Amino acid sequence: MENDTSYMNLLFSQSQTPVDLDSPETFWFGSQGPSESVVEPVVESAVESGVRRKWSPKEDKILIGAWLNTSKDLVVSNEQKAGAFWKRIVDYYNASPQLVGTVPREVTSCKQRWGRINTDVSKFAGCFDAALREQRSGQNDDDVMKAALDIFFSNNEYKFSMDHCWRELRHDQKW
Repeated sequence: MENDTSYMNLLFSQSQTPVDLDSPETFWFGSQGPSESVVEPVVESAVESGVRRKWSPKEDKILIGAWLNTSKDLVVSNEQKAGAFWKRIVDYYNASPQLVGTVPREVTSCKQRWGRINTDVSKFAGCFDAALREQRSGQNDDDVMKAALDIFFSNNEYKFSMDHCWRELRHDQKW
């Protein structure tokens, strides 16, 4: 019971006006009152709980789409600060209907993931171009891809794991 009251105090602490939890006029969500022991679970952010959530390929593709759409917005263009730019990307990302039921991502998480995607995809694009230049007669696209992966590994000493991101970005002018 003590936890219920402290939870409600926390909820109402953001309120402009003081709230008396024992008052009959207090608005309770649904049919729950102070005497009921049912408490809705509080969803902690990944930062608060100390747990890192991995990015799935689907989430990567949504983030890439959000970045591309926001960075190519002709109305706003480059007339915005970095904070506003990333807030727009995160809002676009979190509003995706493909992410319904998942915990929203924060700006910091999206910026860090984009930084990793951008770095690795840019490196791989250079490796792929080098593999294309070395392509011999009779080699197909799979052979070029294998050669590019080999070049990436020899240059960076780790395997390229973002081919799903590269496939989304490869036809964009930057890459």
